[in-house]
Amino acid sequence: MMNKVYNNKAWFLILPMLLLVAFSAIIPLMTVVNYSVQDVFDANTRFFTGTEWFETMLNNPTLQAALLRQFAFSFTILAIQVPLGIGIALLMPKRGWQASAVLILITLPLLIPWNVVGSIWQLFTRGDIGLMGVGIRQLGYAYNITRNPADAWATIILMDVWHWTPLIALLCYSGLRSIPDAYYQAARIDRASKWAVFRYIQLPKLTNVLVIGILLRFMHSFMIYAEPFVLTGGGPGSSTTFLSQSLTTMAIGQQDLGPSAAFSLIYFLIILLVCWVFYTAIMNMQKDNANQGGA
Repeated sequence: MMNKVYNNKAWFLILPMLLLVAFSAIIPLMTVVNYSVQDVFDANTRFFTGTEWFETMLNNPTLQAALLRQFAFSFTILAIQVPLGIGIALLMPKRGWQASAVLILITLPLLIPWNVVGSIWQLFTRGDIGLMGVGIRQLGYAYNITRNPADAWATIILMDVWHWTPLIALLCYSGLRSIPDAYYQAARIDRASKWAVFRYIQLPKLTNVLVIGILLRFMHSFMIYAEPFVLTGGGPGSSTTFLSQSLTTMAIGQQDLGPSAAFSLIYFLIILLVCWVFYTAIMNMQKDNANQGGA
């Protein structure tokens, strides 16, 4: 019997990557953990506080309100973008120059930097020169994102849908293109309806890409900063002030390093927890569908 020989020297090939991750992620994370349990006055003066900052942040009404706004925003855009992205992917051409043209056009919003997106929509929604702002006002509605919180919320959601729905559509399109034609041929032989084809062929095959899309969109929407900050500045009042802006104000504007470090760790754990819930729920749905199909 021959013993298999393992060459562990290959692990040295990933050593540069491990060092890079340690330098760019692990060391800063440990620094944040260190600050979260201390009251930092300056580089040489600090006192151990234990979990005091975590308790303070969890009981902060301003941060609680920002957290509720963050959840409301993230779940709203997911409820809009996921079905819309699937619908766009189903309508996109499958072959020919039309498919290439549509792919190029639908990718354009993704190429625009986040802060530029906010500037574009800030001009677009102005009541004096903005195409959208002037058009809505000509219809008789007093549209103003600087005074009306409902207008500001609707505009931020519309901006995010315009910017990021193409990502969901592209992921779903790639998933649809990976389905073999034999599935569709069998469906035509069985005279399956379009809904049956979507329900039993296309949607199960989209599960993996939808997991990626939902997790990416949730993480980004939950950490959104540049677009709403440029568009509304967090206003009117604090109606569009999300967690990322509150954290930035605390850490950079007020220089409260201990509370902001504790807040950032809570922020990080919330994102991990919700992503885990999403992933588990989608995977369980996929298993249930597979069991029903097998039955």
